[in-house]
Amino acid sequence: MTNETASLVADLKARYFAAGVDAARLLCDAHDPARVVFTFIGRDLAATDLSYGELRERSARLASVLAGRGIGPGDHVAVLMGKRPELVVTLLALWRLGAVHVPLFTAFAPPAIDYRLAESGAKLLVVDEDQAPKIASLETTVELLRAEDVDALSSGAEALDTPAAMGPDAPLLLLFTSGTTGRPKGVAVPLRALASIHAYMEFGLDVRDDDVYWNAADPGWAYGLYYAILGPLAVGRRSLLLEGGFSSSLSHAVLAKFGVTNFAAAPTVYRSLRQDGAPGGLCLRCASSAGEPLTPEVIAWAQEALGVEVRDHYGQTEHGMLIVNGWHPAVKAPLEAGSIGRPLPGFVAGIVDGHIAIDMRASELVWFAGYRNRPESTAERFTADGRWYLTGDAGSVRDGQFHFAAREDDIILMAGYRIGPFDVESVLCLHEAVAEVAVVGRPDALRGEVVEAFVVPASGATPSAALVAELQTLVKTRYSAHAYPRKIHFVSTLPKTPSGKIQRYVLRTNPTVENLIEDLSQALERR
Repeated sequence: MTNETASLVADLKARYFAAGVDAARLLCDAHDPARVVFTFIGRDLAATDLSYGELRERSARLASVLAGRGIGPGDHVAVLMGKRPELVVTLLALWRLGAVHVPLFTAFAPPAIDYRLAESGAKLLVVDEDQAPKIASLETTVELLRAEDVDALSSGAEALDTPAAMGPDAPLLLLFTSGTTGRPKGVAVPLRALASIHAYMEFGLDVRDDDVYWNAADPGWAYGLYYAILGPLAVGRRSLLLEGGFSSSLSHAVLAKFGVTNFAAAPTVYRSLRQDGAPGGLCLRCASSAGEPLTPEVIAWAQEALGVEVRDHYGQTEHGMLIVNGWHPAVKAPLEAGSIGRPLPGFVAGIVDGHIAIDMRASELVWFAGYRNRPESTAERFTADGRWYLTGDAGSVRDGQFHFAAREDDIILMAGYRIGPFDVESVLCLHEAVAEVAVVGRPDALRGEVVEAFVVPASGATPSAALVAELQTLVKTRYSAHAYPRKIHFVSTLPKTPSGKIQRYVLRTNPTVENLIEDLSQALERR
């Protein structure tokens, strides 16, 4: 680390690792009460500002109401709400009490909600009116508080004057992994994790006082919750929150109308923006992506259409962002094709047995201690001596730059060769007929596994045997002759987690998916 980065890491440890610290002061009360922290944008582009002073007053009164319902330090409270002021008020009220927020994504079906309520042991569920119908079919019994009643209940309540002194190891959140490789696991996020979140806002995203910052990720998931909610609160800088679901046309409008200068989103957002054409009228200074690696065609498009390069960042629910192509001048370096960058200041990374790994002894800002009630899953994440945290992602490092290959479960082993799905997907995406693609390994008696691809055709593209041959040849000539997909299935959509990550394990193992696509694949082969 440079002197500048080392100094900030030391400052962050002093701020967030101190005994007796409380989240309410760090995230709200210590900031200028007149300063706007969030601008909430409706689907009609109408905007409402929330200042730190308003947030403090409203959350302190709601905290009294929740305390009257028996909510106190360590209690788990699930929140199923959209991106509106009441969401942030509710979260700050919970943290004033030392309670633990359990985020629920508004696109969840009842079984996903039920699972997280049961696993977390939630004592209370705060729910939006439009989400209430889902609650009727839940098996888990939990006390309800309707979000529409929050202001009415707290308007006459006395403000809670003294927040709970939580300490650095007290949990703020119980967040569940996205389920890209199986059943979601609960991750307790302690207060000291704010140090690494703060470091990413500074070094990874370079969010400045004069920026118009918008992280488009949903706060039901790690990237949105950590860096669209907690990050802006920690660093004291304004963030935009767009109510409702994603649409590329609405995103174009927000970027242009509000003069967004610093934008962060998942790769699926950039792919959707690309399909809808260049937006125009933008003033972006920084654009960042996280969740899955960016494919080359998106990177090339962004420079021309957005007027700025998109920098890829790598992280996990378990630690937040770990390796970044940072924007801050102290860490910024020229982009290298296929690279996810260098370790975020405060982290030391390496490659252990082919995995991207984090050095738990040398990294000053690490915080993950294990999964809730999952000792076996926790043990799998660490080397026997406890020194290295294993991400489960295969990768490599060259000249200090880290490169992602695939989730370890997604690596294809064909006749002794290790094939990373991302490498093949990156080539297939270069073809104009491909909108999205996922590559998986299928069992093969001769080779062990072979490569198969699931392609969502671009608008106007027609699946055909000729197109199959073109795509296979493209991989042979642009990547490797042995790694071409033996079969290519054309599908209307790819299975994804609610946060937009492709679930390759579903494509590998789900017979329903296979049956739906096999007829078309076989028909093409017969031509």
